[in-house]
Amino acid sequence: MTGPRVVIADDQALVRTGFRMILASGGVDVVGEAADGAEAVATVRDLEPDVVLMDIRMPAMDGLEAARRILARDPGCRVLMLTTFDLDRYVYDALAAGAGGFLLKDVTPEHLVAAVRLVGTGDALLAPSITRRLVERFAAGQARPALHRDLAVLTPRELEVLTLVARGRSNAEIAAELTLSEATVKTHVARIFAKLSLRDRAQAVVLAYETGLVSPGD
Repeated sequence: MTGPRVVIADDQALVRTGFRMILASGGVDVVGEAADGAEAVATVRDLEPDVVLMDIRMPAMDGLEAARRILARDPGCRVLMLTTFDLDRYVYDALAAGAGGFLLKDVTPEHLVAAVRLVGTGDALLAPSITRRLVERFAAGQARPALHRDLAVLTPRELEVLTLVARGRSNAEIAAELTLSEATVKTHVARIFAKLSLRDRAQAVVLAYETGLVSPGD
């Protein structure tokens, strides 16, 4: 099985080498590497990969700023942030910047390959419960606005679907909870993204918390 074309951005050469070997063994093509954020932006511009594995803390330019610049130039590129538990405070910012998800640096080889493939398909890596907990934690620290006026364009059913997406439900789980077919749920999700100009589920989760549609602990 062929995988997406990947660029690895990390200031540690051993980390880059290790990830390259793991991805190559899983059939994923690593087309380039970068040792800092500025180099990552230039490398992505030159090679146009499908996915960027992006460390958050790097010299010259951090991963968050690099992700913003990459996604501003090429919204179709997928950025998967790399972090550790002591960097939790950055994860919400990464999702808000448009990252498709994040991985802890001690990820297993199998999970790394699966995550890169998943993000490469255009989905967001939001399944792990830690993602939802982190989003809740940082959303809770922000001022709670009234329900965002843009959400008024959604139908009642679409609001239900967006609420469940924000709670980390998969399409299959949403279908079971709302007694719908999975194909119908996919259609609702696509319409939600189109109406709210969202890239993916990651941005949908951020928007749902920022607008007050869901609350931490719901």
